[in-house]
Amino acid sequence: MPLLPAVSSDNAKDHYLLVFQSSLAQNCIPILRSVLSERIVSKIQRHCVLFCLLYPPASLVPTTEFIVVHDWLDRVPGYDDSDKPSELLEIVEKSLEDTSLPTDIVVDSVDTLLSDCGSLSATESLLSKIYALVKKHQNSRLILHTQSPSPLLPLITSTSFSTSLVHVTSHPPALIQHLATEFLMPPPPLSPLPKFWSVFLPVSERIQDTERLVFGPGGEGSGHPAEIVVELIVRDASGRKRGLERVLEGWSSNSNQGSCDLIALESLKDLMKKQKEQLSAPDPTQNLSFNLNLTSSQQESRAQVPLPYAHEGRIVPSPAPATIFYDPDSADDIDDDDPDEDLDI
Repeated sequence: MPLLPAVSSDNAKDHYLLVFQSSLAQNCIPILRSVLSERIVSKIQRHCVLFCLLYPPASLVPTTEFIVVHDWLDRVPGYDDSDKPSELLEIVEKSLEDTSLPTDIVVDSVDTLLSDCGSLSATESLLSKIYALVKKHQNSRLILHTQSPSPLLPLITSTSFSTSLVHVTSHPPALIQHLATEFLMPPPPLSPLPKFWSVFLPVSERIQDTERLVFGPGGEGSGHPAEIVVELIVRDASGRKRGLERVLEGWSSNSNQGSCDLIALESLKDLMKKQKEQLSAPDPTQNLSFNLNLTSSQQESRAQVPLPYAHEGRIVPSPAPATIFYDPDSADDIDDDDPDEDLDI
């Protein structure tokens, strides 16, 4: 059963911070729109304040009847004299004070807010103040939308910012197809989960390579319009369930609930069918006098081995200064005396 509807619903408790991460290769807006539209379908009494800094309101919500929208798309620094960060904080504080209903504070996007604030520290401080106000209000949530790569992402997803977190990252289905064909690593259950994550995570973090799959030769030129591969990270700090959970799910606009199993995506059905046929083919390792298969513990140990390309882009400490050690052989003419000592200089 998909995890995303359970942790992003209006009835979800202890998840005060939701981060939706888009990229050029695959937009996360359809999922965010679905989450914001849930209260309209279920008719749950809930207050929502939406700040549009990047996308127009029509892209995020089907109707503004039950949502307070602040459309700030035309507020460009240098052309507008208003203090956007201070005004945003005042609106959030007043909105939470004026209602007893659970409230969603939605900011799209924090990267645009970063350009308005001018520095990482100022933006993080502003978001921390907003999050502190939201957390004091019962069953309220702070929903942030970001574009990757984003310098703010490591800050707002850290435990120092929030102990509880729901982090939704969108990936194109072309990434799963690439892993299955080039790395022979189809998604679970066709591959062991630890082994799949050891390949998926470093490849998905190379954003330029993912964009090349979509915009390069043979790519679709844009993310899939109706289907998304969702990487979901849930960090729960409440009660006895403290820990981190990472799952890979599918999301389809053709599904009733949106979320679905990864193998249910239409764009991956042919791939999954082909992989299943290959797995059901006769095993060439049968009837051998030795064993070529790995046990589950051996597979887990192998999956924990760091891959050489997993450290790309990371700062590696400079090694110690190099030293040359020379051991002369018997034919070398080496004399410790000064060859010019007989010269009267």
